[in-house]
Amino acid sequence: MAASLGTGDKKSVNVDLNLTPFIDILSCLTLFLLVAAQWINIARLDVKPVGKGRDVPDCLDGTCDDPKLSVLLEGSDIWIGVSRVNDFTKIEKAATGYDWARLEEALKQQKSSAFFDRKTSIEIAAESTDGHPIAYQSLIAAMDVAIKVGFVDVGITEPRSLSAYPRL
Repeated sequence: MAASLGTGDKKSVNVDLNLTPFIDILSCLTLFLLVAAQWINIARLDVKPVGKGRDVPDCLDGTCDDPKLSVLLEGSDIWIGVSRVNDFTKIEKAATGYDWARLEEALKQQKSSAFFDRKTSIEIAAESTDGHPIAYQSLIAAMDVAIKVGFVDVGITEPRSLSAYPRL
């Protein structure tokens, strides 16, 4: 690409535009966008919203689905509940934080029971308040423990939508 520019006198100057830096910048930007798009896909968490909706009645008449396992993170403890049988296990929070080893043992015990030996789904919720905030990392750690035990279909829901919510 050449252009002839007049300088005021009778001589003309030929100017060639160097496109190599422009092409280099475009190729670098294209590479950056492709890599960034791949990182976004890798960092994604695949979770499904689960739990009962607000319009679904409680299981009072015995015509409910199979039991579901629910985990509720609260500011002071962790609740593990089984729907339909209203069986709740409370794991108190230690001074150093949540007891993930006890959660793992409790989930292993539930996984070995007849209710959940062939199931892979679990629902997890976190009830964070101003007085007792729950860190996002705690919710992720609970999901990791559930996946480690064998509940690979992890669903996130709000606390009141859990199939087994501890009503004290």
